[in-house]
Amino acid sequence: MQEYDNKQTLINEIQKRADLFINEFSDIPNEKGDVRLDGIDKTPKEMIAYQLGWLNLVMEWDRDELEGKEVITPTPDYKWNKLGELYQSFFRTYNKHLLSELCEMFKETVTKFIEWLSTVDDNTLFQAGVRKWTVTSANWPMWKWVHINTVAPFKNFRTQVRKWKKVNVS
Repeated sequence: MQEYDNKQTLINEIQKRADLFINEFSDIPNEKGDVRLDGIDKTPKEMIAYQLGWLNLVMEWDRDELEGKEVITPTPDYKWNKLGELYQSFFRTYNKHLLSELCEMFKETVTKFIEWLSTVDDNTLFQAGVRKWTVTSANWPMWKWVHINTVAPFKNFRTQVRKWKKVNVS
């Protein structure tokens, strides 16, 4: 897993990867947002819905903990061994939107995510166990949770959308 020297390096990488990811959708028309292809498990709209779901969920975990609420990850309704069902809930939440609307929502959410991350102090971000919601058997510091829900999927899904576009955009 990629490591970060400081918070700003992490923020810069999130912004860079988010921009590269979302720009892949700029030439996909709204009417093709729900097209599913063999070998690619998500439609363009689902790819963005997945990202929106995780970005908002990570911010929600932190907000809820700071408000004194018990945080159950990933959610009280979904367990870690039922992530497919969680993803389906993301898709249902965002399905009513056009692809172009989802792209704008993604950009706005990334901005909010970076604003939130900017408020997290370095100790909280880089020291394991500071936030209860980050304590698992792996006992990762918050930055790893942030990375696996931003930079890593932005890279992975960018590859998927590029494969999708090779077949579908004309």
